[in-house]
Amino acid sequence: MDAVHAAITSEHAEETAMGVTKQYLRYVPSAVFGVIGSPKANAAYVMLRGGERGRYVAVAACEHVFIWDVRRAEKVLILQGTKHEVSYLCPSPDGSHLAVGYEDGAVRIFSLLSGESSVSFSGHKSAVTVISYDALGARLVTGSRDTDVIVWDVVNECGLYRLKGHKDAVTQALFLKDKNLLVTSSKDTFVKWWDLDTQHCFKTMVGHRSEVWGMVLLNNEARLLTGSVDSELRAWDLSYLEQGKELGEPREKRVKSLLEEDGEDAVDTVDEGLEERILRCDKAGSILRESRDRVVSLTTDTKAKVLLCHGGDTMLEVFTVLPPEEVQKRMEKKLKKAKKRAKSQGAGEGVPEPVVERKLGDEILRLANIRASGKIRSVDCVLPPGGEMKVVLLLQNNTLETYTLKTTEKMPEATKTGRLTLSGHRSDVRTMAFSSDNMAVLSASAETVKVWNRSTLQVIRTMACEYALCSIFVPGDRQIIIGTKSGNLQIFDLASGGLLETTHAHDGALWSLALCPDQRGIVTGGADKTIKFWEFELIKDEESGSKKTLTVKHTRTLQLDEDVLCVRYSPDQRLLAVSLLDCTVKVFYTDTLKFFLSLYGHKLPVLCMDISHDSALIATGSADRNVKIWGLDFGDCHRSMFAHDDSVMFLQFVPKTHLFFTAGKDKKIKQWDADKFVHIQTLQGHHREVWCLALSPSGDHMVSSSHDKSMRLWERTREPIILEEEKEMEREAEFEESLAKGEEPVVPGETKGEAAPAGKTTVETVKAAERIMEAVELHREESRNMQEYQAACKAAGKQLPPPKMNPILVAYGNISPSRYVLDVIKKVKSSELELSLLVLPFPYVPDLLALFNTFIQDGLEVELVCRCLFFLLRVHFGQISSNQMLLTVIDNLRTNTISKVQEIKVSEVRGVPPANSPDHDSTGFFPFFPQDVLGFNSAGLQYLQRELEAKEDVMFFADATDRFEEKKRKRKKRERVVLTIA
Repeated sequence: MDAVHAAITSEHAEETAMGVTKQYLRYVPSAVFGVIGSPKANAAYVMLRGGERGRYVAVAACEHVFIWDVRRAEKVLILQGTKHEVSYLCPSPDGSHLAVGYEDGAVRIFSLLSGESSVSFSGHKSAVTVISYDALGARLVTGSRDTDVIVWDVVNECGLYRLKGHKDAVTQALFLKDKNLLVTSSKDTFVKWWDLDTQHCFKTMVGHRSEVWGMVLLNNEARLLTGSVDSELRAWDLSYLEQGKELGEPREKRVKSLLEEDGEDAVDTVDEGLEERILRCDKAGSILRESRDRVVSLTTDTKAKVLLCHGGDTMLEVFTVLPPEEVQKRMEKKLKKAKKRAKSQGAGEGVPEPVVERKLGDEILRLANIRASGKIRSVDCVLPPGGEMKVVLLLQNNTLETYTLKTTEKMPEATKTGRLTLSGHRSDVRTMAFSSDNMAVLSASAETVKVWNRSTLQVIRTMACEYALCSIFVPGDRQIIIGTKSGNLQIFDLASGGLLETTHAHDGALWSLALCPDQRGIVTGGADKTIKFWEFELIKDEESGSKKTLTVKHTRTLQLDEDVLCVRYSPDQRLLAVSLLDCTVKVFYTDTLKFFLSLYGHKLPVLCMDISHDSALIATGSADRNVKIWGLDFGDCHRSMFAHDDSVMFLQFVPKTHLFFTAGKDKKIKQWDADKFVHIQTLQGHHREVWCLALSPSGDHMVSSSHDKSMRLWERTREPIILEEEKEMEREAEFEESLAKGEEPVVPGETKGEAAPAGKTTVETVKAAERIMEAVELHREESRNMQEYQAACKAAGKQLPPPKMNPILVAYGNISPSRYVLDVIKKVKSSELELSLLVLPFPYVPDLLALFNTFIQDGLEVELVCRCLFFLLRVHFGQISSNQMLLTVIDNLRTNTISKVQEIKVSEVRGVPPANSPDHDSTGFFPFFPQDVLGFNSAGLQYLQRELEAKEDVMFFADATDRFEEKKRKRKKRERVVLTIA
């Protein structure tokens, strides 16, 4: 079957005639490999299938998330993305979910058990820069490059509110455990405190003179530590105050004392609006870092016992945060030493006892410094009780490193436990090639050359090499040849993985390398303005004597006037095409090396070119972003096409066809027809410049490499491409991008302030709104048909045959039109429901309100219907209240909604479903009442609360407050009784 398939594809490839039109076959993405961890996002320890903490690490891999088992250096799970790059990762407190932020502002929550995404949020206009869960994992806060902070409800899968106030990208956002407060930092130099009860910024800390890049809470949220662009970590003491409680020290006195202690910087910490009814923030000092550049990340373990900080260099600084008991012991020891010192100096009785001042350095101590093998991008740690701390470092050069550290020792030494490097290159891959059997893929970068199995994408061989620019498989696929930046030819043996020979070929960079069609040699072109011809030779190995090794023998040289950028043989080996730095392509006869043609027309140098299988066409791609197609018979330009938005880096014909692929710096790969001069398909997936690509000899597979450190495999399918549909898909993609860049929705009657709606209009919300509109229109049509039918029956005085039901309703099981509308609303994602209703035009609202009244009377999806009803009333309040026709509907809704909700509550308390419930049974037995949403959720939450309180030996804040207030009332009552008796 494989032989037959190869024969079919080689004969017809993608040019099967269908009448007078061509049939093109679609290439689709198959896999992403070569990337270990993208430096665009952070690394995070996760729990997987009940495994131990510190074993599995989640890292971004372009648009996907890879879960690595660092002990076995294996990839165990891939969380599939769509097309936008991952920008931030945050595991949930219970370790079962992972929140992933993307470059387009979307957030998706994945289950680490199934690897599927069940919840998605869309509210930001640009990349998500920070994600944080609250202590219970019920809320999520996200910050973005668009300066907004959004709080999401994970349980209800909807946005709560958008907080506006920052003027630059948000760098950190943290929930406080015991207070309904949020603290955020930004590149605008501000740290803001938000009261989530009122969605109001009640305090802005302006003590920083430059961007705030990191922030952590220490000492049970009694201290805030911030990192900026300098070598200081600034500390702030937090004291939480009761509402309405006045500060004992007036502002003027406080400012004066701060000026005396800390200078002008301290005055900025005093909020101008005196918003200290909730908390007070005072500067507590600073910690000096050894690194001189800005803080890249600042993090702690879950208990905030260890602090980790690093800049843009290779050093990670580890600090330990001492508990209050340990700090008190240290202060007592210092006091004893001070007293002993005073006594030894002979202090008299009149001299007061020495006083030891408590400093920040007594509470936060430097533990160790960890030197990584490259620049650090991100760090995460876990600290098991009584065990060694595990640290994972994501480096800028596509590497993961793990370390262990004993935090209980005074001067601990970090031990490197693992380094993931095998599955990718440390630098960009600049050349790729396929073996003749389509099964092996070669990739070479600045330091290594790797050979991959195309089926499993596992590394077969890794060999150290010089900076590679071009490469080929030697016929027989037993050796490979690399052309390097230093002008050398390196020959490697794949069986042993060793370097056979290094031959100096050119005095400058060896830019291009081509195999002779007769497979007896190669031709090279370099920056020394020469083209050299080489023949393969087998020589006896001097050490073994009998074993033969491959070498190359220089036979001819062609001297030119400009640097050679690319060389290509014609498949019939009659001509040799050479692209030069002077923007021209010259064609020579191979046998005599005499000049034949000069192809000129490009305005910038030709970086890539290829000749078709029949030696009839040559296609050239240039830095001027154009592709030109020439005839090799007379050198005439058949067509010039604007191909990419940046330089065309690579071009290659599909074997046995006149179709070719181009790759550009605009991150795109495009397929073209050289006969009809049409653009066939655009392959998007890479997030940075595409350096090179390679097509398999059969044409069924293609690999490409990019500056984003990833390599991608593409497969040719049996699916035909219709050019009109491709153009329509491109237009839809442009529409989606325009929606993403649009303004956020504004609710009529509300002014823009600090709080705003959380979501934004997307293609999904627009499509959901269209589905709701179509369902309402179907309901209108069916209602009109039914009215006409009833009128006809009345006029005829007899029962006529009923009208034909809409095919959609028949497909859904002959459901009623109103039930179909409810089903469509139910299928809208909870996170997109309100935005979809906001997009809905007002003429559809009256129909929906009438339907909602029917649903509530029948007890159908009461909770969902109430949510939609209240949102529509809030958005369209003015138009609804001014419409006399809707007043009756609204009055009925008010009565029915209140009565139905009360009925559900009463039925839950008594344990009996409502009389019209489908679960009601005349025998008094009912298996389960699905509408008991309120009571069921309440009972479940109370059960979880009792379980957590028993397990953690803690009391929930709300309950503790209620009990405290109850005790306070009882105490006041007793005091009044005592006063009355007295």
